Amino acid sequence: MRRQARLFAIAEYLRGRRTGVTARAIADRFGVTLRTAYRDLAALKQADLPLHGEPGRGGGYALDRHYTLPPVNLNAREAAVLVALGAYATRMRLVPFQETLSGALDKVRGALSRSAQRELLSVLEGLQFVGVPALPAAAAVRQTVEEAWFTRGPLRVRYRRSDGSAGERVVRITGVTMERHATQLHCVDLASGEDRHLRLDRIDAAERVAPAADPARP
Repeated sequence: MRRQARLFAIAEYLRGRRTGVTARAIADRFGVTLRTAYRDLAALKQADLPLHGEPGRGGGYALDRHYTLPPVNLNAREAAVLVALGAYATRMRLVPFQETLSGALDKVRGALSRSAQRELLSVLEGLQFVGVPALPAAAAVRQTVEEAWFTRGPLRVRYRRSDGSAGERVVRITGVTMERHATQLHCVDLASGEDRHLRLDRIDAAERVAPAADPARP
């Protein structure tokens, strides 16, 4: 995630919380070092966001409750359904782009008043889902694949074949199929022009490459 996008996501994350969040929790949530988390928080303060920190047990960083972005007109019942389904999709790995989903849920929570958030939490306590989660994929791989998918950019992947041997290709993702146990990426091999199907959980590393590597692109 690029820094500008991460700063916006941190602001949304804080806006969706009724209590303070520690710098360590922010670092873990966004996959950065503690030093980077402190730098990001300092950057948000410099951007005039009403961010304040409270030391000690139960403290942390929080945005002024009067800070708002354009409102989302949801009542607590509607938000409860969205958040519950989103949390279920995250746990079951139904959607490969979990960070984007988490950001969207933060916005839903942040649009609610304190009383509505309390009602939402009480409703969620009574909801349970049971299912078989899909096979996991590394967070760094998911993030890179997501960016390549939404921008239609070329991607270099290192993966494990079904027989356990290693492979490497430069591909462009043309589609994503979310099955019960695995997520399939439908790709075009940019070297041969052939269609390829890769399982997300078998990709060990992924990196975006320059658009010039895609002959199908102008």
